[in-house]
Amino acid sequence: MAASSQLTYSAPCKYLGSIGPLPLFQRVIPVHSWPTMDTSPLKNLLVGRLMPEKCYEELFVRLHLHGPCLKFVLNKIVGFWIILDTFLAQFPQLLKLLWRGSAEGLSLTAFLLQLYALSCPVVYAAANNFPFFAWAERLFTSAQTATIIFLILHYRGETLKGFLLLLGFGGVILLLVSFAAAAVIRLVYTSTLAAFILSKVVQIVTNYQDGHTGQLSSLSALLSCTGALGAAIVSVQESGGSFTTLSHILSTCLSFVLMAQIVCYRRSTGSAAKKTD
Repeated sequence: MAASSQLTYSAPCKYLGSIGPLPLFQRVIPVHSWPTMDTSPLKNLLVGRLMPEKCYEELFVRLHLHGPCLKFVLNKIVGFWIILDTFLAQFPQLLKLLWRGSAEGLSLTAFLLQLYALSCPVVYAAANNFPFFAWAERLFTSAQTATIIFLILHYRGETLKGFLLLLGFGGVILLLVSFAAAAVIRLVYTSTLAAFILSKVVQIVTNYQDGHTGQLSSLSALLSCTGALGAAIVSVQESGGSFTTLSHILSTCLSFVLMAQIVCYRRSTGSAAKKTD
């Protein structure tokens, strides 16, 4: 009886021993070495860049929708949107003009208003001796917009006019920075948002009259939408229902109208481009 029980016990042991080492895919990984939300690559990506470690633990480890942490993350994302709009909104439009060799559908008045709106913070910062890095991105975007204006006139056969126009505009900016009174500088700065809104209205009317959006860049319009939406969110948090907040909301709505026109007029824009070719 003891021998038979010993036999039944030892046989499986001999059988298992004859198998040899298990293949790699059959080996069991210890539970303590499994990646968790505390040690995952997601934590290394988000902590310090998008949120502090406490917010990561609240949102991803405890799965708790913590109000202050959600607000912090939202503000970070909005900040990224605004930075993208500031640096890159005009760049796709500039590349599209150079690639197509045409400025059809682009309103010169709208881009002149944009150039004025982008130059106002530059004038205000330079007149008040702000550090260069505080307004360098606006200067960079203003240079892109000025190049777009020059290309619009160049493709219309008015290259000299474009050169003289930008030269005169630059001279006016230098005069404002050097000799304008503080009250004038302040007035110029406060008109920035109004100029942006008016530029969008002019471009929307131009698109409606033409029945197409021409060479208007959809990527630039999308970046403008995200940037305007981000500015509106920040304004709502800081100022509530003030006139400035309402202006930002209006600017956001107009940006979405421009984006909708690009989508709706896509077929008309394609047929207009074929006729031009």
